[in-house]
Amino acid sequence: MSILSEFREFIARGNVVDLAVGVIIGAAFNDIVKTLVDQVVMPPIGLLLSGIDFANLQWVLKADNPLTKADELVAIKYGLLINASLKFLIVAWVVFMLVKGVNAVRRFEAEQAGRPLERPAPPPPQEALLIEIRDLLKADRKP
Repeated sequence: MSILSEFREFIARGNVVDLAVGVIIGAAFNDIVKTLVDQVVMPPIGLLLSGIDFANLQWVLKADNPLTKADELVAIKYGLLINASLKFLIVAWVVFMLVKGVNAVRRFEAEQAGRPLERPAPPPPQEALLIEIRDLLKADRKP
């Protein structure tokens, strides 16, 4: 099999296309979250904190010399870290709510179909016996 045909087979797989769609939508969602944090969430927080703009918070290690054209500022911009952390929390919350919603829909559909949700298979008898022995030993150790 040539490398080209193998690559064509790899690209044609459904999960690769799904992943590509997820990455594209994720990039677009990133722009929405960035705007939400920078333009909607942070201004009221800055207003509550006496007009602080988190994006400009920094520890200056070396100040910029106004007499030169070169940008000599060396700073740790911790305000950008605060903004990025808020963005992460918002994205994580949205993904959590999305997964929670999908799971609720699956549960509802399973109940409507009259079948229980898939449960993991019980362990083999040997493992079940070992688990029982372990639990008994733990119970004996407690004073």
